[in-house]
Amino acid sequence: MASSSKANLAEQDEGEEAEEIEHFNDFTLASSWERFISEIEATCRQWLADGPKRLLEKGAVHLDSSDNIYKVKSELKNAAKIYSMEYYFEISGKIADWNCTLHDLQLCFGVKEFLVISPQSASGVVLDAPEDTKLLSAVSIALANCSSLWPAFVPVHDPSRKAFIGIQNMGTIFTRRFEADRIGSQVPIKFMHLEGLYELFVSKFAYCMSDHSMHLFRVHLLMKLTYQTLPNDEDNYDDIQEADTESAKSETSPGCDNPNRKHWDDDCPWNEWYSAEDPVMGFDLVVTWSEKVVESSLEMAEMENASPHEAEKWILAPNLYPNLDSSKGDRIGFASQLHLLVNALEMSFEAPFIEDFVSVENPGSDNLESTMVIPPPTVLDRVLKDLFLEDPQLPDFAKDEHKSSRAIKGAPVESLFAQFCLHSLWFGNCNIRAISVLWIEFVREIRWHWEESQPLPKIPANGSIDLATCLINQKLQMLAICIGKKRELNEEFEDCIGTKDNASANMEKMQEVNKVGDESSSFHAQSQAFDEKRDSLLTPEGFNGSKTVESKFSANAQDVHSADKSTLDSIRRGSAGPVGSMKLLKLCQSLHAPFTQSAPLMTEDMHEERLHAIETFGFSCLERETLSSDMSAFKAANPGAVFEDFIRWYSPRDWENDESEAKGPSTDLTEGMNIDWPPQGRLSRRMSESGNFWRKIWDEAPILPASEQKPLLDPNREGEKILHYLETMQPHQLLEQMVCTAFRASADTLNQTNYGSLKEMDTKMDQLYLTMASTLRPLQVNLLSNTSDTIEDLQRLCVVFEHVEKLLILAASLHRRFRQVPRISEAIFSNYYNFYLPTMGIGLADVDTQKEFDMKLQLSQNERQVVSNMFTPPTANQSWRKVLSMGNHLNGHEPILREIIFSMHDNASDNHYASSSPRDYQQDTETYRMYTCGTSNDLRVALSIISYD
Repeated sequence: MASSSKANLAEQDEGEEAEEIEHFNDFTLASSWERFISEIEATCRQWLADGPKRLLEKGAVHLDSSDNIYKVKSELKNAAKIYSMEYYFEISGKIADWNCTLHDLQLCFGVKEFLVISPQSASGVVLDAPEDTKLLSAVSIALANCSSLWPAFVPVHDPSRKAFIGIQNMGTIFTRRFEADRIGSQVPIKFMHLEGLYELFVSKFAYCMSDHSMHLFRVHLLMKLTYQTLPNDEDNYDDIQEADTESAKSETSPGCDNPNRKHWDDDCPWNEWYSAEDPVMGFDLVVTWSEKVVESSLEMAEMENASPHEAEKWILAPNLYPNLDSSKGDRIGFASQLHLLVNALEMSFEAPFIEDFVSVENPGSDNLESTMVIPPPTVLDRVLKDLFLEDPQLPDFAKDEHKSSRAIKGAPVESLFAQFCLHSLWFGNCNIRAISVLWIEFVREIRWHWEESQPLPKIPANGSIDLATCLINQKLQMLAICIGKKRELNEEFEDCIGTKDNASANMEKMQEVNKVGDESSSFHAQSQAFDEKRDSLLTPEGFNGSKTVESKFSANAQDVHSADKSTLDSIRRGSAGPVGSMKLLKLCQSLHAPFTQSAPLMTEDMHEERLHAIETFGFSCLERETLSSDMSAFKAANPGAVFEDFIRWYSPRDWENDESEAKGPSTDLTEGMNIDWPPQGRLSRRMSESGNFWRKIWDEAPILPASEQKPLLDPNREGEKILHYLETMQPHQLLEQMVCTAFRASADTLNQTNYGSLKEMDTKMDQLYLTMASTLRPLQVNLLSNTSDTIEDLQRLCVVFEHVEKLLILAASLHRRFRQVPRISEAIFSNYYNFYLPTMGIGLADVDTQKEFDMKLQLSQNERQVVSNMFTPPTANQSWRKVLSMGNHLNGHEPILREIIFSMHDNASDNHYASSSPRDYQQDTETYRMYTCGTSNDLRVALSIISYD
């Protein structure tokens, strides 16, 4: 009994243990590879559940190489190795065309979304063949468990080969396998031609065919060829050098470039100051053929000889200069030199005199950087000769001037001071020492012109001063006028000396023939001739007459004092003619308008001094001298005139007519004539006050015509004052006017560029002038100090100027290439403008240059010939560089890249898979696909094949 009970207990315990074992899941028995598959599956399920929109919210990364591709990443661990799995997906629903920017695997295998799993190692590829197969199997199992149709790829072999293997579950029947590899050198000659590539593709499914050219296969074909224009620096000039004569070779100094070589911007306005790098390095022309069905290799041979003009599409892609939108290239232009000029302005406050920056004895010279070198004397002489070279014809200062240019208080671009400022930008790298040396020599040259009475070049001699320009330009205009007056006085003096010499010679001759008694009459005749010559100065060319004169020398037929008239006219001097019917108050004679001296020209600072004197004293010295001169001329032209007569002519508002007291016409002196004399009226209250300033001057004014008066403008005195101003002005005053003028002259130079009808460029130029006018305003009103924030504003203005300058050079380069088809240049510039616009509000150093400009423009039929002409036939020296081994030449240029997609389509109902294929697969399927990419020295092949499981 005991034994039986023990046996029952043992059986009961064994049953309970068996029951416990049936309900226990021992995960320790799962392998690491199974756990790895499970982890892949969990990650894929999460990505499938989220979908593209949710993944974007979670931080999917956008690929810079594509406009519409994003990726998410996850790290997976298997044993001691860590793998990275990336999921690439698109937002748009349609598959992008291969002319668009696609991911490399999309282009190779024609997929849309896919997985890439790779080890986290230095190479990033799987180097072990068993490992890549096992890894691809794990991903395939995980995707099958998720019911996902994503293709998966594993990078293999060496990274330079860009090799991949992949797999895709296409349902329960078919599986697609992928493989890609690359030949980096020594491509077989057979694969350089379309016929060999076609046979390579056919060999993948026609295994038993020994001669593929004898059999017909309906192979679908897409082809894309890329041509590239020759870079600008590859233009060969050996033929030109060989054709040069020995004399031309002797004139070329050793080590210099070929003098016949022409740079792209030789006829651009900025080329006088610097040579810009062509922002357009070249163009890529992508030529695509529409899909064709090829049945034999002979058709491929014919297609290789086809002209690119037969292609369906031509797409043009510009290759712009690297880092065009950044300052890392150290590009030289107006903007870079203006920035140096602003630095010189900031340093100009460190010394009170310009000579202090040149003198080695200056205590502050130690603070000057060693880089502030002064160019050699030969360079200085060349600059001065260019500045003071006499041009027989003055330039048109208003030609091609921007409508907002005069809002900047500088100098016209063709003027002497503007040319000095532009030369300063490139003289000694525009440092303060070099500018000081150039300015000192510049003023010395101006003094020489003054002392030698030589006209100043590049300054209009129209006798006017443009107060809208800077003060230095006004001073130079004033000095040019003074030099002209000085030359006239010198010529007048020489003429007088010549007249006296002639008179003396004639007198000596007459002494030999006549008696001494006849000497006086002869001398009197000569003196009379001299006086007549002096009187000839009383012409409208030298003096001003009244604007109310009807006829300068017309006689008044109704003058009642004809007898006295001849007597008065005999002593009347400097008359420009009667003023209408006006009569003198005391004499019944016509009131004559005198020739008066022109009002003296004044610069801006002289006007300020005059206004200050008027505010302080009520009048200025210049006003007193001008009024006294006009009164003297009036007295000489109207003998017997009184103060009231002068007021009636000079200031009619100060003469009040009294019509109520007017008398009838006087008939005492003449008969039969109706003469309204004497005039009725009186002086205004202002003029009739005792101690009137005008009456005092009238009483003191002598009776002198304008020709005998002292000139109101003393050219010698004013010229010396101007030179004293130029020689003693403070450095910061000079630099302030130089900065304003240099910005205006630089912008005016660029504004002369012909860039076609680019509205965006016109807008940027308008904005640049307005920005310059507002930023430079503190310099125009002398509000700048060494602690002013204006220096920072000027530095920011240099950045804005550089942005506009780069855009303008690009616009000019595009316009030169596409004058006949402006749509191309407008489209490229507009696209780049929108790409570049976000960076124009920040400094160039902060520009993100990771994203490159990428544009593709489809050409119309009438634009193809213009683009084709850009591919000039290679010269004899260029043709030997490359052995033409590929077809489809464009003007002797072979494509730099050839891409072909071969595909084979089968109907599943017509093959041995039909018996077990579902109804959904009874359709045309792409069973074979091969993508080839490369040239004669590089070939990449990607193959995808659908197989039956």
